[in-house]
Amino acid sequence: MKYKRANEVLPKDVLELLQRYAAGQYIYIPRRENEKVAWGENTGYRQILCERNRQIKTEHAKGKSVEQLAEEYYLSVKSIYRILHNG
Repeated sequence: MKYKRANEVLPKDVLELLQRYAAGQYIYIPRRENEKVAWGENTGYRQILCERNRQIKTEHAKGKSVEQLAEEYYLSVKSIYRILHNG
């Protein structure tokens, strides 16, 4: 996420009000409830992990050991078990 200068995006009266309460501080302005997106939706990373986990399950079903999968995917054995049991 890239920072934006408040004086470039906010009206002057809003900026002055914020300066009264948080001048010089970093503040996070959350999205409105109806505009929130799930983790990984914007980047596609969630889909990448789902595909990886599907491949892990498929390879395990074909006979690869948990230890082999952990080494191949650079994950812990515990993580492989979690993927196999939870999805």
